[in-house]
Amino acid sequence: MNFNFLSPVSDTVLAHNELLSQQALGRKIKVHSAQKGIPDLEDVKIAIIGVLENRNDVNYIGDMVDFTNVRKALYALFPGNWNTKLADLGDIHQGDSVEDTYFALKTIITVLLEKKIIPVILGGSQDLTYANYRAYDNVIPMVNIVNVDSNFDLGDSTQPIKNNSYLGKIILEQPFNLFNYSTVGYQTYFNPQEEIDLMDKLYFEAYRLGEVSNNISLVEPVMRDAHLVSVDLKSVKASEVGEKQKYSPNGLDGKEVCAISRYAGISNKVSSFGIYEYKLSREDEVTAMLVAQIIWYFVEGVNCRVKDDDFKDDNNYQKFNVLVEDENLIFYRSIKTGRWWIEIPFLPNVNNKLKKHTLLPCTHEDYVEASHGKIPERWYKAYKKNSF
Repeated sequence: MNFNFLSPVSDTVLAHNELLSQQALGRKIKVHSAQKGIPDLEDVKIAIIGVLENRNDVNYIGDMVDFTNVRKALYALFPGNWNTKLADLGDIHQGDSVEDTYFALKTIITVLLEKKIIPVILGGSQDLTYANYRAYDNVIPMVNIVNVDSNFDLGDSTQPIKNNSYLGKIILEQPFNLFNYSTVGYQTYFNPQEEIDLMDKLYFEAYRLGEVSNNISLVEPVMRDAHLVSVDLKSVKASEVGEKQKYSPNGLDGKEVCAISRYAGISNKVSSFGIYEYKLSREDEVTAMLVAQIIWYFVEGVNCRVKDDDFKDDNNYQKFNVLVEDENLIFYRSIKTGRWWIEIPFLPNVNNKLKKHTLLPCTHEDYVEASHGKIPERWYKAYKKNSF
């Protein structure tokens, strides 16, 4: 395994870990240490990686990244009733160039994906999402990204990549592997109207902060269809984080971002999860604890995964046909979990990206609205993308 890019977890964290209760999470995690090296990953399901890279932050002024406080906070938490095994693989330090760091991250994530291990990436600036995405190039043909963020991060794709413009590079650079992009918790006043219009033209999904706060459960089907989830800590409101981390008085609160993280963990598709834009402050224990709890809830979700999307056996699901505007919408409901899907039909005469019928996660409310003559917006956008 090509893990030469990784440096071990610091002795400071390991010494702190020795003082913790035997029941603490840190005493159960397999840790990359200078003394023992990379741990055996044979039964590991989730691997934590720190990436000490922030040079493509538009506000970069030479400040460093360090996850010592995050690791101390995470290790001190107590695990749930889990059977999920975790490893902490340590950190990727800055390469000679940012591209070197991207290459190291991409290489390590590719190895983990091939081993069916879910990487949890701690960053650093959010442009690292680009390297995470590129790790899928030879793993799956089409990728769905969910960004928990106050901004779309489209930016100007003709300019060098930054943490506020990595999406433009993802969309326009070959190979073209992006199928869907969703933003959860965006705030309109932080996004140019041209970008809002472009998101709509590309049939990408965008959920405003108010929508998410009013009904957090609408995030679940979005996460159920994601492969890669990227969380920008600037999406969290200022009152929930430390002084250096403050960005906006409005944003997700701690409970909401942890609930979103758990939805990401429960998704059977999510195979990588990143938390970005952590700002180092030695005195800031609040943000470090929030990041630790976000990770905790993601692991909790992974531990609660249920395989409920096998529709080959009629005993596993109920099927509903709804006629809306001459369209026969086909819904499926899992008997095991009660979760819903809607079928996107195969279009034989167009350049179809999926080449088959596919099922799109949805909510019971989507079925109810369809029964009253309204086509679900998620189905419409997925159908249009599938028609390109």
